[in-house]
Amino acid sequence: MLDVCSGSGAQVGEYRRRGILGFGLDLSPDMLRLSRRLYDPDKAGYFTGADARHLPFADASFDYTSITLALHDKPAQTRLEILAEMKRVVKPQSYILIADYSYPLPASFPGQVIRFIERIAGGEHYRNFRHFLKNGGVPALLEELGIKAENTQSTSYGLITVTKAKVS
Repeated sequence: MLDVCSGSGAQVGEYRRRGILGFGLDLSPDMLRLSRRLYDPDKAGYFTGADARHLPFADASFDYTSITLALHDKPAQTRLEILAEMKRVVKPQSYILIADYSYPLPASFPGQVIRFIERIAGGEHYRNFRHFLKNGGVPALLEELGIKAENTQSTSYGLITVTKAKVS
């Protein structure tokens, strides 16, 4: 299992807790140091530094790829490039797992809190968040890449949607 934009490594740690060998990939040296400190490679998996737009793995290297809350804050083209790379490195008939803000994001109080937090992040982050929602979120990205969502599940007051997408 490859977790792209793995940040602190929490997903890789959770995969390992469930008996799945995980690999985390992140561009940030600080996040890689943190994940390596928090999750011993012998117990949790492995972490590597690389640009998610250019994954350093051969085609069809992984049974699954995942990404969590790391698309909405990226520029539109970067989102597509990351997902295209995730599609490239996953084996045919396998899955990409995506957890990111729901589309549409609920107008509820929790939804307003998320909008406020993203606005505080400011600048390019906030512009990318708004573009992500305005342009259809994860469903639109998958459609553009010809990837079919097989299962979706909303969590956290409908704020986050987890999408299981099959790669043909």
